[in-house]
Amino acid sequence: MNERPLNATAASLLGFLHEGSKTGWDLVVTAQERIGKFWSITTSQVYRELAAMERAGLIEAGERGTRERKPYTLTDEGRRAFADWIELDPAAENIRYPLLLTVAFGAHLPPERLDAMLDSHRTAHEHQLAEYEREAEVHSSNEYALATLDFGIVYERAVLEWFDRVGKRLGRGRRSR
Repeated sequence: MNERPLNATAASLLGFLHEGSKTGWDLVVTAQERIGKFWSITTSQVYRELAAMERAGLIEAGERGTRERKPYTLTDEGRRAFADWIELDPAAENIRYPLLLTVAFGAHLPPERLDAMLDSHRTAHEHQLAEYEREAEVHSSNEYALATLDFGIVYERAVLEWFDRVGKRLGRGRRSR
């Protein structure tokens, strides 16, 4: 019986295990590919959560295979824990965007240095938007993937709009598109 409250990281791993048995490394790669743009999970977190979930009876480890990797399988208790977790209202989000912290103290930077940072980040967001739009074409038949990608597309467009506005607000000639 699971006495430990399920956190979002553990729940996401259980969600991936609904698709079938996976090793810790498979879960790291899957998490990076599928949710890494909006939810960070480190390799050490994955292995720490796997050990805790195995102790709690939420997953079972199979025999070690290639490179000493163990496949993990969801148990009935793990399915119940995931079902309970997915029914909960998600916690409120917390924006943690390092560039905003720099901009908040931007008066302490030479204007050209702040401009360079903003331009660099803008370029990164333009590339991310293009990647999300390509992924949306690839996943056009998966409505859940599309719903998640749509958030990313709308987010990137909003951030790019903010870059247009920040130059005007700060009264300098940042590039706008």
